[in-house]
Amino acid sequence: MSVQPEGITNPPIDDLLEKTESKYELVIEASRRARQINAYYAQLQEGLLENVGPLVTPEPNEKPLSIALREIDQDKIIIREATEADFAAPESEPAADDLGFTFDQDVEE
Repeated sequence: MSVQPEGITNPPIDDLLEKTESKYELVIEASRRARQINAYYAQLQEGLLENVGPLVTPEPNEKPLSIALREIDQDKIIIREATEADFAAPESEPAADDLGFTFDQDVEE
């Protein structure tokens, strides 16, 4: 009886690439979700629940990236194209002009 390999081979990479327009987008979204899962486990130890935990049942000792890839494969996470609003700075963060300093481009060496 052979053990089925986990991680990037299960789910197959070809199946995952069908869920997105580019392999780079897949890498970015899977890593972003893996960081959220990591933060969720760290917060559990502190009694905080600010992040969403795994949306699939994790296997024992399964890495967060493998969990994220399985979530994408099972359509628990849908990868969408980024819009300009996704890159806009939130209003709560000060803009560079509001930080109290300016950049002097006429610096002499």
